[in-house]
Amino acid sequence: MIVVPVKESENIERALKRFKRKFEKTGVVKELRRRQCFDKPSIIKREQKNRAVYVQKLQQRED
Repeated sequence: MIVVPVKESENIERALKRFKRKFEKTGVVKELRRRQCFDKPSIIKREQKNRAVYVQKLQQRED
């Protein structure tokens, strides 16, 4: 459970912004979206391979 202590002189919008930031860091929404649909293992492997190739090309360009 996320707890955001609010000081007396603190603005409620600032506390809400801190809460949203903490919530985003937990990754709950990202995990929920990932679990909404089933991806075949072959598609997951293909995407990982394509991502690795892309990153490798970017690293080669820097050198």
